Amino acid sequence: MGTTLQGRRIAFLATDGVEEIELTEPRAAVEEAGATADLISLSSGTIQAFEHLDKGGTHGVDRVVADADVADYDALVLPGGVANPDFLRTDTDVRRFVRGFFDAGKPVAAICHAPWTLIDAGVVEGRTLTSWPTLRTDLTNAGATWVDEECFVDRGLVTSRKPDDLPAFCRTIVKEFAGARS
Repeated sequence: MGTTLQGRRIAFLATDGVEEIELTEPRAAVEEAGATADLISLSSGTIQAFEHLDKGGTHGVDRVVADADVADYDALVLPGGVANPDFLRTDTDVRRFVRGFFDAGKPVAAICHAPWTLIDAGVVEGRTLTSWPTLRTDLTNAGATWVDEECFVDRGLVTSRKPDDLPAFCRTIVKEFAGARS
């Protein structure tokens, strides 16, 4: 992937219950492309990742979302997992942070169940995106158009369905993030 993201700083927003591979593979992809990746979460310390329903590894938090500023980042990645976005979507600071990327016209990527967070941030109406199939009704009720594709891009919003789609998701986020203005 080269160094197409050299000098870029990417926020990864996640908490306990994140699907580990949906955090680690995109993070590795942007770092391999030259970016710095920060893990933003609800509280300091570590978060507990999962491999489906089994505990995975723990990951150190770089910054608490209440103290995070959109201006410090070039793009945002929202990994999935079932519990992770359900915890995140209820937090006022998370919703503010996510909306800030859309308000600033910065690219955002979300995979699997992560669009739940986008729904509660109020940023899916009028957009086309994909997700884990069970979110289809939630997304359409929030005013989005849902498509069943491995990866879909709508005006800087990159979405993907599931871990099997990670190769396409990772390639696409690097490409989209490289084309974004800092």
